[in-house]
Amino acid sequence: MNLSYWEHKSWFTNLDFVIVGSGIVGLAAALELRRKHPKAKIAVLERGMLPSGASTKNAGFACFGSVSELLDDLSVHSEEEVVALVKKRVYGLETLKKLLGTDAIGYDACGGYELFTLQDEALYTQSLEAIGRLNKLLDPIFDAPVFSRLENSFGFDNIQPQLIFNAFEGKIDTGAMMQAFIKKVYSSDIQIINGATVTAMSDSAGGVSLEINGELSIRASRVLVATNGLAGSLLNEDLKPARAQVLITEPIPNLHFNGTFHLDRGYYYFRNIDGRILFGGGRNLDVDGETTTLMETTEQIQSALDLLLRHTILPEKDVKIEQRWSGIMGVGSKKAPIVKQVSEHVYCGIRLGGMGVAIGADTGTSLAKLID
Repeated sequence: MNLSYWEHKSWFTNLDFVIVGSGIVGLAAALELRRKHPKAKIAVLERGMLPSGASTKNAGFACFGSVSELLDDLSVHSEEEVVALVKKRVYGLETLKKLLGTDAIGYDACGGYELFTLQDEALYTQSLEAIGRLNKLLDPIFDAPVFSRLENSFGFDNIQPQLIFNAFEGKIDTGAMMQAFIKKVYSSDIQIINGATVTAMSDSAGGVSLEINGELSIRASRVLVATNGLAGSLLNEDLKPARAQVLITEPIPNLHFNGTFHLDRGYYYFRNIDGRILFGGGRNLDVDGETTTLMETTEQIQSALDLLLRHTILPEKDVKIEQRWSGIMGVGSKKAPIVKQVSEHVYCGIRLGGMGVAIGADTGTSLAKLID
């Protein structure tokens, strides 16, 4: 990088805090740091032209777990741990709404639905039977029943006759959310430097040395790593990348539903947006192959999405696909995020477990609060 004296002086010297990653976690951390340190020099480094992990790639679900997902959680966690997870997600969504405002993020309290295929009779029965137990378990958080049964009135095909409705789920506009974040960060005198990939990092006496794009060396007093599933190149933590593939249709005349929809334990999910259907998932078809940081789509998973779209969601309709893309989540052996001090001057807020919209803002705020 052929920087001038002015560029190096203005952007890369006397840095008090460097945040790696300009997604939800990174920008929430930056805003909390500015609140705590009004005069600090804060820079956010972003490898992409836009936030390039999952913050602008996700489906925009303001959710905290469907019935089958919570049953999966209960198979490996205690009831107390699952309640704590849900509470964190619900609180995190409230943090996001308060930080940016519901209008700015396009929040729609539309409710969410869980569907079950005809082949998944056992899961369907188990989930219906669990509604009472889960409502009782979550009552201290919501003080009202969360889940209820509804008939399949949407015209979905090859689906069990009843759906499970979640009265407290909603959706957001992911792009609007990140634009609101970026505007707030800039207005708080925090700089975002795009096209800056941190390729090496070393904590030593007095601060942290960072290598950007394999050639530029800078230093910062403290570094916060907020790249979620992409953090494996910088940190040795219980973290694996998990790619999620998505498609969106062209506008569909008279689209007949509004809401967020979950299928197959949350491995598939779809929603309406701007008269279109946004549909993602299928990672369970090739878990090893989707444990990657490559921003690509695959024939196997995109074909599965196409089939479900055309034969289950909109049966017998001629649907055209406009875009396909992928994003990278961060997962591990536990559902809770990793928010901790890694070394003397390095901190991290990573492993959001596919719940970045719900817990990202709270994770970033908690990360910044680790620093005096």
